Amino acid sequence: MRKVFMRFSGVSAIVLGCVVLAGCTSTGSGVDEILAKPSLEMTSSIAKPDNIVPPAEIGLVPSNEEQSEEMTALAPSAPIPDAMVPMVKVPEPRPAAEPVALVVPSKPQVDTLEQRRVYRHRFRDAKPINFGRVSPKSLPVHGVDVSRWQGEIDWKRLRSQGANFVYIKATDGGDHLDPMFKKNWREAGEAGLHRGAYHFFYWCRTAGEQADWFIRNVPRVPGSLPPVIDVEWNGESRCKQNLPRKKVLEKMQVFMDKLERHYGQRPIIYTAPDFYRDNLKGEFLDYPFWLRSVAAHPSKVYPGRKWVFWQYSGSGLSHGVDGRIDLNAFHGSVDEWHRWVAKNVM
Repeated sequence: MRKVFMRFSGVSAIVLGCVVLAGCTSTGSGVDEILAKPSLEMTSSIAKPDNIVPPAEIGLVPSNEEQSEEMTALAPSAPIPDAMVPMVKVPEPRPAAEPVALVVPSKPQVDTLEQRRVYRHRFRDAKPINFGRVSPKSLPVHGVDVSRWQGEIDWKRLRSQGANFVYIKATDGGDHLDPMFKKNWREAGEAGLHRGAYHFFYWCRTAGEQADWFIRNVPRVPGSLPPVIDVEWNGESRCKQNLPRKKVLEKMQVFMDKLERHYGQRPIIYTAPDFYRDNLKGEFLDYPFWLRSVAAHPSKVYPGRKWVFWQYSGSGLSHGVDGRIDLNAFHGSVDEWHRWVAKNVM
């Protein structure tokens, strides 16, 4: 049910009667129509568990148009000549309180010292791989990526297990918001993780509307990691269209340009081996990459490609999460991590 926040001050019966006669109504923002048909898409690297968390209700705040109409309804009427009414002291109207959803905390919720602390990873793997001398264990800064399929997460415990950063599933296509995004985004920040959001790209939707949808749902928050575009072929998608390489690159560029203008950060490209081979080899050399490679080091699967993050497991196990979770590592030392964060966070 659509929720509109209204607050009435002490208004005379005359003014209220005028408002009723004027037929003041609030106009809808159209969000209900956009959210009416949620997508069934999911990142292919995460298996769908049996105990699916039901979607949470997404609260709505008044649009600018609705707030304008609200203030019009609460405004005092035009002054009445003194000769027509006796002098009566009318109590001053109380200022309308801001809706809670629009109040921005005056102080950051996260202690900067806690964010700078790097925890040694203690993750396990349900399907361990012998990576040899170039094992991800040799990299000191590890993190995770999550979506609704991880359910309820104990973020403080996950942080202590070695999750120094997290990328959180935010949106798919042009009309689907992960129902756990807002909760995960808030709680990950409160636990002291560096956090960023990622978008699963649909090849049957325009790039512009997908960028608008991501921007609409992912806030511009100081300290956030750069946004991520997740590009891969997904056999479970209802959109079976595999576009020509040229068209793929064009759509990606439109999406990334729009995000970069809005957030002031160059987006990171997440991809998998088959999609990279078909479309991205030799392309976007000035963009940071996040590479999925769960059977070998990225240098073997993506020869010559520079990368920032390596997703080395889709079957990770950790305290704080029920079931499996994707594991990632940053390409560099602890000092290099701090320098990269200082340069790239919002």
